[in-house]
Amino acid sequence: MYDGQLIDSTILQTLPCRATDSNKGNFGTAGLLGGAPGMVGAVLLAARAALHLGAGKVYAASLDHRIALDFGQPEIMLVTPAQLLTTPLTVMAVGPGLGQTDEAHRLLAAALQSTAVLVLDADALNLLAASPHLKSLTRNRSAPTLLTPHPGEAARLLGCDVPAVQADRTAAVLRLVEHYRARVVLKGANSICAAPGGAWRVNPTGNPGLASAGMGDALTGMVAALLAQQLEPFVALQLAVYLHGAAADSLLASGAGPVGLSASEVPVEARRLLNQAGALSQ
Repeated sequence: MYDGQLIDSTILQTLPCRATDSNKGNFGTAGLLGGAPGMVGAVLLAARAALHLGAGKVYAASLDHRIALDFGQPEIMLVTPAQLLTTPLTVMAVGPGLGQTDEAHRLLAAALQSTAVLVLDADALNLLAASPHLKSLTRNRSAPTLLTPHPGEAARLLGCDVPAVQADRTAAVLRLVEHYRARVVLKGANSICAAPGGAWRVNPTGNPGLASAGMGDALTGMVAALLAQQLEPFVALQLAVYLHGAAADSLLASGAGPVGLSASEVPVEARRLLNQAGALSQ
């Protein structure tokens, strides 16, 4: 079933080497939107991942307006959601810790009308599944849209149950692509990435250490970073998914997992692997 469709390690060479006269403006601006009260960590995890994977500038907007600084990663610029929506962005990722309030719905609708490349995860997907209006906005976007559902979110987006998604994961992800006119990764063991036109690839990396809170938020930030650096969206999606799993595998080999592997560790190790591959390809 997967013969000839696996993402292989050559995907690590798809990010161009950086010129010696590079500046941060060459590597795009990523904005992350989410972090309702009690879930601020989700949007900060995504923003930190975007920073570690090379976005030139990273903004994070939390629905908890008490948050003004990420003390662990002060390079991230903290803004309000309203400010983020008026900031020129290369890519915007919406969903980590977003919640499903009326405010979250309004912000997602505004994001769907932006001209930035858009990554939707977590509660952005749950809001999308429940709203015909948001579905219409998604299908009619001119800029690329990427969806990153796990099987539960995929089931809600498709109006079916999880066993139906898992019974034929390839068919499910291709239905999502067609229905939402988006690039999609259906997460889980052997995550499947798919794009309009019927292309799909299976990810061979990863291990049970990824079954931990925040891993999806980290992946969202990684996808956003690669999109900020102007990778073609389907390539960026595959590279982020492959790297996410490969970083977990590398950490497992060093003894940091599978038990207790944390989402904060994965983007840092993914950065090392990406730079190592880039150095070898020069």
